[in-house]
Amino acid sequence: MPTLILLRHGESAWNAKNLFTGWSDVDLTSRGEDQARGSGRSLRAAGLVPQSVHTSVLTRAVRTAALAVEAAGAAAPIARHWRLNERHYGALQGREKSEILREFGPERFRMWRRSYDEAPPPAPEGGTGDVAHDARYADLPRELLPRTESLADVTARLLPYWREAVVPDLRAGRTVLVVAHSNSLRALAARLDRLGRAELLDLDIPTGLPLRYDLDDDLVPRVRGGRYLDPRAAAEAAAEVADQGRRRLGTTR
Repeated sequence: MPTLILLRHGESAWNAKNLFTGWSDVDLTSRGEDQARGSGRSLRAAGLVPQSVHTSVLTRAVRTAALAVEAAGAAAPIARHWRLNERHYGALQGREKSEILREFGPERFRMWRRSYDEAPPPAPEGGTGDVAHDARYADLPRELLPRTESLADVTARLLPYWREAVVPDLRAGRTVLVVAHSNSLRALAARLDRLGRAELLDLDIPTGLPLRYDLDDDLVPRVRGGRYLDPRAAAEAAAEVADQGRRRLGTTR
């Protein structure tokens, strides 16, 4: 029975500041490092030592993967790929979430964060959100480098890597760990669980908490939605993710 573990990176510096991060490359906070190590210890305690690990090329995910694998006592190879990167938040990257909520209102804010088809305004060419000159993407055609993305766009660029790299590891019977980001993991969970668009609006993935999927021979989850290794902590943390933006304005959900 193949086992897939999804893990959102630990808290980053911009998570702590409640900023839209996207493809901006920021590091973990000390709390994020602790979350990554704690995730690895939880995996080891659950008998889920990863045999194969996939992560994005962004520092917060790469470091989370390395810290978690070390804490789990694993010797698994770690593959990095840009297709697992976070959603590009366009012109919103680097901006405080409560400011965007105040400026554009709760409905537009929610649609930009959680809908399937809505993409934020694009980052200006040559601006801070333009990754065309980032050495990590030097070999990619310009047309593959986004300046904004919807979740549909994330799904389209993630699925080739899922089929070509992750699925073969699962078919080989390995315990596979995917360390990525809120929206790349939402896209993957939506694929696994066949979520409708209304369901996607309410899907929030917290930082630093492993989500376990036991899959059948057709790679269909035996339990829809999987199981967090710490379900209570995951429920509380997901509620905090849903409240981002509102909490800085002093309002409630």
